[in-house]
Amino acid sequence: MAVILRVSLFLLGVLYIFVGYSFLTDPVATGADFGIAKVDSAGAQGFSTIRADFTSFFWVTAGCLIIGVWKANASLLNTGAALMGLVFLIRGYSLLVDGNYEGWMMPMAVELLTAVLALAAARALPNSD
Repeated sequence: MAVILRVSLFLLGVLYIFVGYSFLTDPVATGADFGIAKVDSAGAQGFSTIRADFTSFFWVTAGCLIIGVWKANASLLNTGAALMGLVFLIRGYSLLVDGNYEGWMMPMAVELLTAVLALAAARALPNSD
């Protein structure tokens, strides 16, 4: 079980590194993939915000997951779970307030999976905190 948790979270962490890199290097295309409208006319401030906020979110989450499973550090795994769990909850709120959209289930499923796996690993792995 521990090996499955470690490998799954490591792979999710690698995925989040690539997603963050995409926001850093191509905010227009990646922003459009994430449903952010008119990114190409956002100007320097908009590009800076998209690059900084999205890249840092995904890279910090990736770091928490990868280092957390590598070092069996429950604090890092709980932080990664909190980040993705909060995103999941806010997406749920947005569904209630704004309505649904095509493809809304996939990101929520990945976020929930990440949060659940990170919480499980924080409890199952030998803790080095």
